[in-house]
Amino acid sequence: MMTADQFVRSLEKGPVSPVYLFLGPESYAREACRSALLKRVLGDGEREESFIRHDMEEVPLAAVVDDARSLSLFAPKRVIWASRAEAALPRGRRGSSEGEEDDKGGGDSGALETYLGDPTPDVVVVLDSSRYEFDGEDKSKQDRVKKFYSGIRAVVEFPRFREADAARLARELARARKLEIGSAELDLLVEATGSSAAAIATEIEKLALYAGAGGRVTAEDIAQMVPQARATTIFALVAALGRKDRTQALEILDTLVREGEYLPLALQFLAAQFRQALVAGEAGLSGGRQIMGYFQRMGVAMWPSRAEQIAQTVTAFRKDDLRSALRRISETDVALRDIRPDDRTVMEEFVLGLTADRSGGRPAGRAARG
Repeated sequence: MMTADQFVRSLEKGPVSPVYLFLGPESYAREACRSALLKRVLGDGEREESFIRHDMEEVPLAAVVDDARSLSLFAPKRVIWASRAEAALPRGRRGSSEGEEDDKGGGDSGALETYLGDPTPDVVVVLDSSRYEFDGEDKSKQDRVKKFYSGIRAVVEFPRFREADAARLARELARARKLEIGSAELDLLVEATGSSAAAIATEIEKLALYAGAGGRVTAEDIAQMVPQARATTIFALVAALGRKDRTQALEILDTLVREGEYLPLALQFLAAQFRQALVAGEAGLSGGRQIMGYFQRMGVAMWPSRAEQIAQTVTAFRKDDLRSALRRISETDVALRDIRPDDRTVMEEFVLGLTADRSGGRPAGRAARG
């Protein structure tokens, strides 16, 4: 097993493996590894004929292996990238429960094992599975993927960044762009991006353009540069949920989708809003000033507009409702990791659940949609 950093170092120091298995959902480090691999194998020249992509939801593993065995007159060196590699796993027999399948069965895995014993020179195959996490309910599924591809020795793992790792990345990227940014502002940026490394890199680039080389970045700058859908629109969704206004909440969700918001990240914003409101409610805080002072004393980045939003959320939701909302958020987070239904359908079900009338009647607010 290798980390992303170890993989990049291995490309600099030793030979390239004929087959790699990439596992885990993190995209920023994966893209860095892909770029490093392409440069190592193909150089900086034209890659149209040399970099081949397959989607294993559409192409079986045997076809990927056949492609690796074939010779190309136009590309003496090739990198074959097969995404969604978990699709090659056996689907399971009728009547068997999930996880009971024979993960080593099937001709496709046999073809891969044969290829591993005699790989094609100057061809590198990457089997890429980004669907599953390494813990929680996904752990057993991730273990099945590892078992199925156990013949591959070169395995690179891409777990999601923890908050500390995300903060370290943000600090390094800010230093590289010569931005002056404090620890509290970095914490705010990490929170605003949901610890997503790819989102942090994007926001640092925007802040660098906004502040200029050597410029100082404030909390207000970060709040201003965060896309509208991640701040005002998501808080409007919180307010609509607090009123149990189903129609308005669904309309706001539609706005998030149309503006291209990544819905799992939007859910993380909602979770942070509800968690902080529950903390504030249980501490008996009232008003934005009290809330801002309380969280700042705890070392949590907080600014006036955010504190006011939390105060309004405390007013709109009873503590039991906040706990119920957090349970629903946890369930929705799991559902968003499944291929079906799509993210929008999952979030609509979340809204419908939170806006249901506890007495069993119609939801509050305007007429129910659908």
